[in-house]
Amino acid sequence: MKALLTSFQGLSRDKADTLLLLFSALLVLAPHVAHLPLWVSALCAVTLLWRGVITLQGKRMPPSLLLLPLAAGAMLGVAHSYQTLLGRDAGVAMLVLLVAFKMLEMHARRDLFVVVFLCLFLVLTNFFYEQGIGTALLMALSVLALLTAQLSFQFTGAVPPLRQRFLMSAKLLGLAAPLALALFFLFPRIEGPLWGVPGDAIGARSGLSETMAPGTMANLAQSGETAFRVRFEGPVPRQEQLYWRGPVLGAYDGRTWTRLDARTRQRTAQEPLALTVAGKPVTYEITLEPSSTRWLFALEMPQSLPELDGKRVDVSGEFELMAASPLESRLRYRMLSFLDYRLQKEALPPDADHWLQLPADSNPRALLAGLGLRAERDPRRRVEAVLAGFRRENYVYTLNPPLLGRDAVDDFLYGSRAGFCEHYSGAFVFLMRAAGVPARVVTGYQGGELNPLDGYVTVRQSDAHAWAEVWLAGQGWVRVDPTAAVAPERVRRGLEGAIPPRPPFGIEGLGRFMAQGGGNSWLAQMRYAFGAVNNGWNQWVLNYTPQRQQNVVDSVRASLFDWRMPVLLATLITVLLLWRIFLRRREIDPVDALYSALCSRLARLGLARAADESPSAYSARIRAEARLAPPAEAAAAEFLGRYSAWRYAPRPVAAKDTHLAATLKRLLSQVR
Repeated sequence: MKALLTSFQGLSRDKADTLLLLFSALLVLAPHVAHLPLWVSALCAVTLLWRGVITLQGKRMPPSLLLLPLAAGAMLGVAHSYQTLLGRDAGVAMLVLLVAFKMLEMHARRDLFVVVFLCLFLVLTNFFYEQGIGTALLMALSVLALLTAQLSFQFTGAVPPLRQRFLMSAKLLGLAAPLALALFFLFPRIEGPLWGVPGDAIGARSGLSETMAPGTMANLAQSGETAFRVRFEGPVPRQEQLYWRGPVLGAYDGRTWTRLDARTRQRTAQEPLALTVAGKPVTYEITLEPSSTRWLFALEMPQSLPELDGKRVDVSGEFELMAASPLESRLRYRMLSFLDYRLQKEALPPDADHWLQLPADSNPRALLAGLGLRAERDPRRRVEAVLAGFRRENYVYTLNPPLLGRDAVDDFLYGSRAGFCEHYSGAFVFLMRAAGVPARVVTGYQGGELNPLDGYVTVRQSDAHAWAEVWLAGQGWVRVDPTAAVAPERVRRGLEGAIPPRPPFGIEGLGRFMAQGGGNSWLAQMRYAFGAVNNGWNQWVLNYTPQRQQNVVDSVRASLFDWRMPVLLATLITVLLLWRIFLRRREIDPVDALYSALCSRLARLGLARAADESPSAYSARIRAEARLAPPAEAAAAEFLGRYSAWRYAPRPVAAKDTHLAATLKRLLSQVR
């Protein structure tokens, strides 16, 4: 290793600068591996490695006759992979290849700058796919490396050490940071994806769908991605109270639960939503991550519709909240919900038989069991009978249940007896309908993890859940969670309480898996800190919408008319000026300070120094005018002679005289 470092330190300037540029380009290109075709990433890696070998061995560049067919073939490959040469993805792929190929075609300083500028443009394209704080930090490091490489190429004489060049680049970036911040907060922003490029820059994620079949939500629960974050104004409700309502599924074909057909939904939407609430409301703010769906989630039961900038929000007859278009960008909205509520407690409409419909010739054993429950006249006892059966029998809660056949409910209830929340909620609703109790499946999320550092509750895709609602006379639609009868820890502590998490949740999930030793472990604290920083980035950077910008501008404009703002600005400017004067005084060399003191003293004696007068000429004029006493004149002459020798000598020589300041101070005292 030591020999390798020595060999790199002994490289010529051209080789060292080229390798620095290669390293900078690698920092920019590396994040694109996640979304580029494998052959593009492999070709870029081979090209950069080829350029590195040429640099180290001092060989000639490949001829254009070789590069042109290679570039043409790569462009054809891009057209084949994306079926176009236009658009975001194809354009980024071509730009990545262009940067890699340009490395093999650098013959003049102009080519070096072209590569630097192409890489700077490529830095922006990384934000088309990911805008997290990690990407921002990596791109900031990439810009520093590119600026360092550009500075290295511009030195014509002696080149400062790499550390000094890096600090110079950091200083340049620091000088540009205030302007960038001002533009970020004040420059007019537009709605929509970054630069209006098709395909959202943030990248919509999958979420809950409008269907539920065995295995669907179990797959979603394997994901550790964030669905949304919640900040409560006041105490956070208990874990078992956090039911985040989403799609309501009321149609069943024997295999899959879906929403009601469009005609039935239109009829139920025209019915009045009779919601009775009690107790104190819960006020909170949700930051919803992008998804390809239209669902808005709220704690059961919301009192009013959320207000979204530029989007219309609707509520269905089943109390589902939906936006008019897919939520392909991060949204933040405030909500007010009541945990104690009654929904349609008076009566169901006469034509509400769709909450009792079951497919014909499907799941005969479960249908017969449900019909047997009708012997009990009280619907509440029918509900309790099914839940008691789940508790009494050997049912198992698992994310990996066996496959089910055509009669999925029968196979689950009387065969495997192992399943996820979708199995239990679907089977429960089937039994209730067979027993004559109106019922439906409600999907959404349950629970959430409180971050003690920032106070936000994080609801992940792994918190996806399905429960049931049954209609009881005098109570209306009542939430029943059959999963809690089998695995109560799923509701009290989340998925981790019912099933120990497995490592393949990605980096964040691995951290959650390793932190199960206790919430106070150092790894858990690190995870909380990372989550708080990432949430702050999302709230203040990625979610800085045009409306929020307008609020900031209005606040600044209102503050300017307040007498306290001018006073504050004047105080701040005064402090900065005083600090600048203090720094400048500290920067003055002690020897120069003594020379200025001598000139001031001689000026008071009638011997002012001219602006273009050197110390030697000044000394000669003092002797010629003979205004000073001989001892003072000799002291002034010696002072100016020593100062001139120090000022115009090479720096290393001047630095040797450590007693010069003391000597000049003694001579200054003799000038009377």
